[in-house]
Amino acid sequence: MTQTVANDHLATLIRDLRKHKNLTLGELAEQIGRSVGFLSQVERGLSQPTVADLTAISEALGVPTTYFYAGDTRRERDWVTRPNDRRTLYYAGGVTDILASPNMSGGFSVLDSILAPGATSGEGHLDDSSEQGGFVLEGELTIWYEDDTVTLYPNDSFQLPPHSQFRYGNLTDKPTRVLWIFT
Repeated sequence: MTQTVANDHLATLIRDLRKHKNLTLGELAEQIGRSVGFLSQVERGLSQPTVADLTAISEALGVPTTYFYAGDTRRERDWVTRPNDRRTLYYAGGVTDILASPNMSGGFSVLDSILAPGATSGEGHLDDSSEQGGFVLEGELTIWYEDDTVTLYPNDSFQLPPHSQFRYGNLTDKPTRVLWIFT
């Protein structure tokens, strides 16, 4: 699936779910702390949300962020994924999440997150209802959590409780890859 097709898929999912929940653009924009214009552009596939934006949208609409992952779900087995079977979500700010889990109905999900040089989750802090953890595979990951900032390197890991106020980024000039697990 190309990035453009994935963006159109995301736009449609957000718009359709917002309408299903009987929310106006203005109401959802107010809930996520963004402008109506920005949200309208996201819903038309003209802008990409950041990780923080999509997390806020998913929380406001009452779905997990994995609801928005695009891709072909045909697999040889329902408990296995191979690289070509995975669903991908492209965010503004240079973050790409690839859903490595075969499905989203279990107690946890696994993402292969790739952060381009200088990529961040966005200016706002994430407030996700899931518990999250990660393992840095390559590069460096900086996490801003509460009043603390830490940079993680390959083979370092982290675990954050639900509703943690945090953001993250790759402050280097090389890509970063993180195996991300969340409930």
